[in-house]
Amino acid sequence: MENMNKKKRIVVTGMGVVSCFGTDVDQFYEKLLAGQSGIVPIEEFPCAEYPTRFAGAIRNFDSGEYIDKKQARRVDPFIRYTMVAGKKALEMGKLSGDALQGIDKTRAGVLIGSGMGGMNVFFDGVETLLKQSYKRITPFFVPYIITNMAGALLAIDLGFMGPNYSISTACATANYCIYAAAKHIQNGDADIMLCGGAESPINPIGLAGFVACKALSEQNDSPQTASRPWDKKRDGFVMGEGAGVLLLESLEHALARGAPIYAEYLGGAISCDAHHMTSPREDGQGVAMCIEGAIRDAQIPREEINYINAHATSTIAGDLCEIDALKKVFGPHLKEIKMNATKSMTGHCLGAAGGIEAIATIKAIQTGMLHPTINLNEPEEALGEIDVVPNVAKAHQVKVALSNSFGFGGHNSSLLFAAYK
Repeated sequence: MENMNKKKRIVVTGMGVVSCFGTDVDQFYEKLLAGQSGIVPIEEFPCAEYPTRFAGAIRNFDSGEYIDKKQARRVDPFIRYTMVAGKKALEMGKLSGDALQGIDKTRAGVLIGSGMGGMNVFFDGVETLLKQSYKRITPFFVPYIITNMAGALLAIDLGFMGPNYSISTACATANYCIYAAAKHIQNGDADIMLCGGAESPINPIGLAGFVACKALSEQNDSPQTASRPWDKKRDGFVMGEGAGVLLLESLEHALARGAPIYAEYLGGAISCDAHHMTSPREDGQGVAMCIEGAIRDAQIPREEINYINAHATSTIAGDLCEIDALKKVFGPHLKEIKMNATKSMTGHCLGAAGGIEAIATIKAIQTGMLHPTINLNEPEEALGEIDVVPNVAKAHQVKVALSNSFGFGGHNSSLLFAAYK
């Protein structure tokens, strides 16, 4: 049993992002630090009659040399985002060209999920079926809508033969994938895992679906201030899109190849509210259980956690349930913790959110700077003494960072990161 307690250490050796702020990790974080909003009016399709007409859309995306040009035209955007973020994570991890050929590819895996999969290909296919004929449906229809295909095509390009599947737990997807990928390394199934999430839901059916749920903000007159976590005037979340991918490695594998190490993954946990399809448990019990589980997995005292990248979507109920859970877990220590909401600037990137926010969390550890929570003018009283970095970035030496993601269905996930020592 003694050996069971000596966990295999896991480090982050690369990061890849596709976001409304571009595909460069440093530039992405600089825009967050500057408190810039990436929310824009939707121009991609006519939506004049929709009650919500804005999103954190990605504009002028060019997949460059990362994907074969013909394939890039055909695949769903969520696949394009995955391929680019995944390959950029490898580049950042000094694993391209000859270095990539030098690793054991049977021990390299891909675990990148999506909440909704190929929504654009799906929408176009249904339109073709209804307006033309079943005979006009593309033979790529099924492959490009299923959530596992992004990771599969990435593995085909890279030759990675290790564990490869997708997890789909709505807005908790990317965190679930990172957690599962780390377990594969700890269990000895792989040395290297590309993991995270990707989403491209900003199309007529994706927008209509969330409008029907009554989940979205309707502040069309001021899109950039619509995503306002913990603010009393919040009226729903803002849709975003993109991909966030981490390159995880066992510490010994990273050291053996002289990899750059950006942070250490300390542990994580998952749980289920078992309560309601779309609403979180009011008492925050499922979330509290999840955070407790992550602390146990990391084998650290909870007092070491001094930064939280919150799920904080800007919905009326969700924002405060997370606060209640944090009070349960941390008690008086909560006033020593700084917390922020990346979604105030990127919108809610659904299945990609956890991956994108893991990158923001690791950049906070690296730079000693926390990005602000923007649009926070009238904070909820429930925040009490918690410093949520309102409106202006703040210097903060992160000891251990907690990143939370929760999804429809009551899926909770928490990850813990720290500087590598």
